[in-house]
Amino acid sequence: MKIAVIGSGGREHALVWKLHHSPSVEKLICIPGNPGTEKLAANVAVTIDNHEAVIDVMKQYSIDLAVIGPEVPLVAGLADRIREAGIRCFGPGIQAARIEGSKAFSKDFMKRHNIPTAEFRIFTAEQQYDAIRYLDELPVPVVIKASGLAAGKGVIICSDREEARDVVRSMLQGDAFKEAGSTIVIEEFLVGEEVSIFALCDGARFVILPPAQDHKKILDGDKGKNTGGMGAYAPAPVATDELIQHVKETIIVPTVRGMRDEGYPFTGCLYAGLILTESGVKVLEYNCRFGDPETQVVLPLVDYDLAEILLECADGELSRGKIPFHDASAVCVVMASGGYPDEYKTGMTISGLQNVKEKDGVVVFHAGTKREGNNIVTAGGRVLGVTAIGYKNDFEETIRTAYRAVEKITFDGAYYRSDIGGKAVGSRQ
Repeated sequence: MKIAVIGSGGREHALVWKLHHSPSVEKLICIPGNPGTEKLAANVAVTIDNHEAVIDVMKQYSIDLAVIGPEVPLVAGLADRIREAGIRCFGPGIQAARIEGSKAFSKDFMKRHNIPTAEFRIFTAEQQYDAIRYLDELPVPVVIKASGLAAGKGVIICSDREEARDVVRSMLQGDAFKEAGSTIVIEEFLVGEEVSIFALCDGARFVILPPAQDHKKILDGDKGKNTGGMGAYAPAPVATDELIQHVKETIIVPTVRGMRDEGYPFTGCLYAGLILTESGVKVLEYNCRFGDPETQVVLPLVDYDLAEILLECADGELSRGKIPFHDASAVCVVMASGGYPDEYKTGMTISGLQNVKEKDGVVVFHAGTKREGNNIVTAGGRVLGVTAIGYKNDFEETIRTAYRAVEKITFDGAYYRSDIGGKAVGSRQ
């Protein structure tokens, strides 16, 4: 089959890489792609917010299946437009994508369907006074979330009430996240290990991929500001088979069933960000697509033709309850631009990529890069996802392999955490 992957980041590079290894794939294109995907697919330089242009390209290439990577085009309804054009699509429609596009919708959905999550209340700009009063009812720390899309940075944990009041004012007055923060969710702070679960859904059925753990904070020890993700590893040892079964029954099943029953069945990758608290597993957030950088460590563990699974989901005909996985581990270390997640410089020449070989168990996924002449330069906050794949029972060596590869790659201002995967080692001791 002929497949188009839509997007230009590390997640899309990982999807292209995995689909490149699918026996059923005849042709791959990536819209617009990046210097990493160009070695595996035909990059087509079209802006993905131009839906008509994206569809025209897919018609020119006689695409059988579109796979949408990022959340922004999904929330904008690109999947609906593609299906209306007669092309199969792996990705939820605009109504189902609200599960990520609106945290207010998401929290209300969980409440309607008795899906465990933190206690919360929702406030609009006109309710700023009520929001500040509500802060006095909650213990600190407290969590404040912009309801709209904020590139993974719209969640702020406030350690005292004065800070929380300032954040509420900043969001609701449009200073922090503009329209994305015009509605906010204030919720209780939960304590526990976090786990990322991907469910590939056909609207009624689903299969679960290996559990992963993301590292959201910019600094070692999970300190500092939130980012889009500084690294990940899979499978997360804390997510036992018993836990996964419990998550299926209490979270994934009621989510998929609830969306179908409410008239917007979910077709695509449903991401559940979970926290394992003393009172049980709870949902921190949903995403309506593959997570980034978790995709970079989850897909290498899938021992099956990914294209076949995605096509079955798009057709509403998922034929299996589970799929096989490699007996392996994967660790992704994100190399970021100095200053990220705040201001940072771009255009820095990246050296050493040729020194990292897939035959040595490492794949470098391009997240924020572009080609300038013969050079590949930085073009974003998160630049590369250096991913090592090793034995499942030797996470320590997989981690060492990833960091040995990181040390071979350089660019001015490069920054990365030095503790990615450490929780996996600790949980096995």
